[in-house]
This record gives sequence, structure tokens and C-alpha cells, in this order.
Amino acid sequence: MIFNPKITDTLQHFTFQQFMKDVLAGLIVGVVALPLAIAFAIASGVSPEKGLYTAIIGGLIVSALGGSRVQIGGPTGAFIVIVYGIVMQYGISGLVIATFIAGIILIIMGLVQLGAVIKFIPYPLIVGFTSGIALIIFSSEVKDFLGLSMGAVPAGFLSKWYQFGLHITTTNLFALVIGIVTLLIIVFWPRLSHKIPGSLVAILVTTLAVQLFHLPVETIGSRFGAIPNHLPAPIIPEINFSVIKALIQPAFTIALLGGIESLLSAVVADGMIGGNHRSNTELIAQGTANLFSAVFGGIPVTGAIARTATNIKNGGRTPIAGIIHAITLFLILVLVGKWAALIPMPALAGILVIVAYNMSEWENFVSILKGPKSDMLVLLSTFLLTVLIDLTVAIEIGMVLAAFLFMRKMIQFSEVNLLPKEAEDDDNAAIDNFSIPKEVEVFEISGPLFFGATYKFKDAIKLIEKTPKVLIIRMRQVPMIDATGIKTLQEIYKESKHRGTKLILSEVNSTKVLQEMKTARLLFAIGKANVTESFDAALKRSSAILQA
Repeated sequence: MIFNPKITDTLQHFTFQQFMKDVLAGLIVGVVALPLAIAFAIASGVSPEKGLYTAIIGGLIVSALGGSRVQIGGPTGAFIVIVYGIVMQYGISGLVIATFIAGIILIIMGLVQLGAVIKFIPYPLIVGFTSGIALIIFSSEVKDFLGLSMGAVPAGFLSKWYQFGLHITTTNLFALVIGIVTLLIIVFWPRLSHKIPGSLVAILVTTLAVQLFHLPVETIGSRFGAIPNHLPAPIIPEINFSVIKALIQPAFTIALLGGIESLLSAVVADGMIGGNHRSNTELIAQGTANLFSAVFGGIPVTGAIARTATNIKNGGRTPIAGIIHAITLFLILVLVGKWAALIPMPALAGILVIVAYNMSEWENFVSILKGPKSDMLVLLSTFLLTVLIDLTVAIEIGMVLAAFLFMRKMIQFSEVNLLPKEAEDDDNAAIDNFSIPKEVEVFEISGPLFFGATYKFKDAIKLIEKTPKVLIIRMRQVPMIDATGIKTLQEIYKESKHRGTKLILSEVNSTKVLQEMKTARLLFAIGKANVTESFDAALKRSSAILQA
């Protein structure tokens, strides 16, 4: 079954005791999500309430329809770079449409069962763009953290830091102190309590300090005005072919990144609770959440690893916890949302600096740098392209580069050898255990026979000095073959037939390879008698051909 939400399973064995644990976990995660939702929205270039709308709508739908017991959905730091770029180029309306289209793409990905495939994206690529995003987030918060008096922060990474350098003398010491206090509270508060999130304590302390002492620092209210205390009316965006053509690339990037992050979060959650999520159901739920987030004017939704872990650590074990988290945020929006306008911007910048540090995965980054050169190349390419060019370009080039490097490795594993009449090999099936007639040549293919390795086969065939009467190709170590490999064998067969050489395929042990040859009618062309299960049988067939 492609779509089967976990909530239908968990509620069958639901107890009041677990309900109370889920309620408590949901309340805590809701409080944790409050400053993050606001901070992510502001850093993404949209007004703060849009982050709350996203966390409420997205969080509710991801928990109600998702394929994980404990997944918490909402806005995340990974989308800051994408959303900011879309807003700068296409405006808020373009972001809404791109998020809506991304939701449709995610639903389609789930329906065609790509949930398992999307998890095979190379790890160096994931670390590369995640670390790149972390550096960009950090760079985007320097202005507010230092309270610099400057205009709009440039979009380009290098131009950002150039402008920071020009305006460093305008640093607001009060803002810097607020930012540092925020960092210290978040880092050291867990030593006192794990129940109350350090980010919330930092927000409360710094907001009170700014208001009581009338500190000259910028707040959410001074920059964005009052925060609405209600959800907006739903509006379905108008979409036509020209709009799709313009926004399909950023929408696909949102969908791909959202799918990757949500499934990674689900995998991490499985490890923490010993569960087993349903990836295709999760993609459909994430897509639906993005659709509704866009309808209510929100930003992209995905599974939030940190909030999901917080949910688990506080006893959440069913989707009820995620639903309570969404309800908690809604009540905060309605009852005390207007007070959020008093939050100082340096405090939010401090929270995002911690988010950037946690996202950076610097230990994994350094570990990959010490590993194989191919992984290092994918990592650095993706990282630098994310930081200096664009996340979309980074993912595209990173995937292509990873694919080429993987093919290169597979080519190295593939070998095609002309075997001598006497070979030094301890293998019981080696050629030196058999008597090979002079008019017979034997080739052995080892490894996958695909388009990247077929040139080796063609080069090896050229080594034959005298046209043999029988050509045996041993395929006992060929696990797979593609269309190019089939085409190469067909060409070898035709060339052999033209020269009067009989072709024998020996030890085609892989069922998949055998099926591919049958489908291509290659076995029919060669003849059933010339496709043998063992090398001994191939030699007997050769003797019969030579004596004919």
C-alpha cells in the first residue's frame, strides 16, 4: 500500500498514559519551534508570521498523514538559502507558487514510490550542501548579530563579507552583547534543565532586558510591525504553463531537498525509537503539507531533525505529539503572538548562529576530507557551489559528478582479459585446469558490463592475432549488463559470424544478465547450444564444433 499513515496503526494500541506523554512532548516541541519558526522566516526574507503559519499547518498535516510515528514538520534552516533566493527573484507570490508546485512534485514522487530511491543520494553531497547552507546562514546573520548600520545585505557570499568589512566600525555594542548572551544561554542552559529549551529562555531574557533598559537595538516590531494573531484566509495560487516554466526549477529544488531532509529525519527517528517509517507515505504527507502551507501563505515544509529528536527525548511516540505541537503554536499565535514583536533581532541572530553551527557537520566534513579523493571532490564541489553560486546548481553538478565518479569506480572493477593457454590461478575453475584447443580463444569478463566498461571489451578483442574457429566468453563474474553491453555482445557475435568464428557464452550465472540477453534476442541469435552453464561444457561444445 503506497499511502498508509502511521497514525492509523498507532491509535489501534493507544493508551491514556501514552497520550499524556505525547501531550507533554508536543507542548515542549511547540515551545521549541516558536523562536525557530520566526527566525527561519525572517532569515528567508519573509515576515515572521509566515514561519508560524508554516509550522502550524505543515506540522499538523505531516503528523496526521505522515509515514513516521514521531516526525515533526515545519520550516527548517536548510530552506533559508532557497527561499531567500526565490523571494529576491520572484517575490512572495513566486515563492507561494513554487512551494505549491513542489508539493505536487513530492506527492507524485511518493505515488511512483521514489521514497526508497531518494535515500541513496551520496552522503558527501548531502554534507557538502548542508555545510554550505550553514555557512550562508551564519553569514546572513552577521548584520543583526553585530547590529551593523548598513543597507540591505547583498545576496552574494563574497559581496556580503566585503560589505561587512566596510561597515564593521558601525557595530552596535548593545546588539553584540544581546547576541553573545543569547549564545551563552543556549549553550549552557541544558546544564540546568532539558525540559525548557535554551532558545526560549534566551528570547525571554533578552527581550526583558531590551524592554526594561530601553536598549537601542532593532526588534521584530521595529522592522516588520505587529504580528497577526490569526491564520490568513486560504488562497489557491493561480498557476499556468508560463508560471510553471519559470518556477519549475526552484520548485524541484524545494521538492528534492524537502524529500531528502524529511526522509533523513525519519531514518534518524527510526534509529532512536527502533521504528520503521514508510518513505512513500512520508513523501505524500510532505507534499500535502507544502500544498496547504502555500495556500495559507507559508514557506516550504519538511521534517525537522532537531525538533523530531526533541519530541522523542521528551516521550513522544505517536503522531499525536506532532499534532499537539501544531495546536500549541496556534494557541501561542492567537493568545500571545503580538508580544513576539518585542523580540530583539540580535537574539534571533544568535539562535540562527547556533542552528548554523549544528547544521555545519564540521566533524563529518573533516572526516570526508580525509577519506577517498572522489568523496572529497564531491564534498568540496558541492560546498563551494552552494556558497558561491547557487544551491540548485550545487545539487545538479554534485549529483552528476558523484555519478561520474561512481561509474569510474565501476569501470576500475570491470576487467576483460584474453586468457593464455596456461594460467597461474588457484581457482578450481581456472583455465589451467582444462585442455584448450589451439583454434579456441578464451576471454573472461569480470565486473559489470555497462556503457562505461565496454571499451575495455572492444580493446581486448583486438588482441586476437589470428582469427580463432571458436571464441569463448566467460561471464561467471558479470553481475549486471546494460543496453550498451548487450549491443557490444551483439557486435562481437556479428563480427565473429562474418569471420567464420563460433561464439560461445560460458557461465552466465546472473539471472538478471540472462534475462536481459533473452529480452534482446541475443541468446536466440547465438543459439541455445552455444550458451553453457559451465566452462567444461563450453569446451565440449568447442570440440564438437571443431570436429564438425
